[in-house]
Amino acid sequence: MTAGKQIPVLPFSPVCSLQRSLLILATLTLLSFTYLSLQSLHFPLQYGSDLSANPPKVAPEGDFEDFPDIYHSPEVFRLNYAEMEKKFKVFIYPDGDPNTFYQTPRKLTGKYASEGYFFQNIRESQFRTDNPDLAHLFFIPISCHKMRGKGTSYENMTVIVQNYVESLISKYPFWNRTLGADHFFVTCHDVGVRATEGHPLLVKNSIRVVCSPSYDVGFIPHKDVALPQVLQPFALPAGGNDIENRTTLGFWAGHRNSKIRVVLARVWENDTELDIKNNRINRATGHLVYQNKFYRTKFCICPGGSQVNSARIADSIHYGCVPGDSLAWDGQNSEVRCMADIDLGASLAVILSNYYDLPFNDILDWHKFSIILKERDVYQLKYILKGIPDVEFAALHKNLVKVQKHFQWNTPPIRYDAFHMVMYDLWLRHHVIKY
Repeated sequence: MTAGKQIPVLPFSPVCSLQRSLLILATLTLLSFTYLSLQSLHFPLQYGSDLSANPPKVAPEGDFEDFPDIYHSPEVFRLNYAEMEKKFKVFIYPDGDPNTFYQTPRKLTGKYASEGYFFQNIRESQFRTDNPDLAHLFFIPISCHKMRGKGTSYENMTVIVQNYVESLISKYPFWNRTLGADHFFVTCHDVGVRATEGHPLLVKNSIRVVCSPSYDVGFIPHKDVALPQVLQPFALPAGGNDIENRTTLGFWAGHRNSKIRVVLARVWENDTELDIKNNRINRATGHLVYQNKFYRTKFCICPGGSQVNSARIADSIHYGCVPGDSLAWDGQNSEVRCMADIDLGASLAVILSNYYDLPFNDILDWHKFSIILKERDVYQLKYILKGIPDVEFAALHKNLVKVQKHFQWNTPPIRYDAFHMVMYDLWLRHHVIKY
C-alpha cells in the first residue's frame, strides 16, 4: 500500500502577517485607552481648567497656608488659586464720567463699603492690565453711589447706565465677541442692580457681582458672584479663642422689616436664654452695647430683612459669634440656609434665607462651619441650638476661625482676603466662556 498523501505546507502569507499585526496594534490601543480612562477617574480634571493649557504648577513649599477641609476641594483650590495669581488679567474700561461711573468713596465705610473696597483693590492689584489683548475679563466700572447721592431717579439711572454701556459697545470691539459674557460689574446696593436692568444683555450675559444674590430676582449662581457685605472698619477688635466667655445662647436685634423678623421677635422676644430685641439697641443705653453682645454670644441670629443679605453676618464672623442669619419668610416650609462665620475664636452663625446664595458657596463647604435649618424651625430655634453638643460646636467654631480671613477687606489687598476670593470666583467663571 502506498503511503497516504501528505498535506503540503503553504508558505506563510504576508496578508496574514499584516492582519495579525493590525490585531495586536488594535489590542494595545484599546488597553492604552482603558488605562488612561481609569487614570482619569483617580485624577479628574479641575473645574475651570483649560484643556489646551498646561496644568497649574504646584506652588513652592511654604508659599501657601494649610488648606483644611473647609473647602469643597482643598487641593483644587490651592492649585487653581496659584494659577489665578500668576495669569489672571482684567481690563478696566477707562471711559465714563468719573463722578458717576468710576468712583470710589473717599472713606471706605458703611454697609456698602465692599463695593468701594473692590473698586480700589482692583486698581492697585496685579490683576489689572492696560492691554485688552491680555485680558481674560473686562470690568465695567458702574457705581451708583454718586448718582444716588445726587437724588437721581431710578428711571434716569437706568438710562444713564444703558447709554454708558452702549457707548462702550460702539467704541470697543470686545463686547461683541461674547455679547458681554466676558464682562462684569460690581454693586453692593440694590440701586445698582436696578439701574442695570435697562440693558437686558448686561443682566442676562454679563457676570453680576452683587451683595444681594437672591434667586428670586434673577441671580444666576453659575454665572453671577455673591459679594460679601462687610461693614468696615469694625468698632472693636476681632473675637478671640473665648468660647468659655460666651454664655448667651443666641442674640438678635434689629428692625422688623420682614415677615421672618416679625415671627422671630414675636416668638422669642421674652425668652430668658435667647436675647432677642424687636428693635435696634439705642446708643443711649451705653457705648458699643450692640457690638459687645457679639462677644458674649454663641449663636448670632441673622434673619433677612428687606434683602436676603445682611452685614450682620460679617459682624458675627468678626466678633466671633456664630451667625444664625437671614430668614426670608414666605409662609412655606422651604429650606433655610445657615451660615457660620468667625474670626479668632468666633461662635457660629445661623443664617436662614430661602433664596440667598452664600458668598463663595462654590468654594467653601458651609456645612463644615454652619447650621442648616428650615424656616419652620424658627419656632424650635432655641431647642435646636441647645441640642448641639459641645464637641460639635467646638469643631464648627474652630473651622469658623479658618474662614474669617476670607471675609475681611484690606487695602492694599492681601492673599485669601475678600477681594482675592471674589477674584477667584471670577477666575473660575471666565473658564466657561466660549469664544
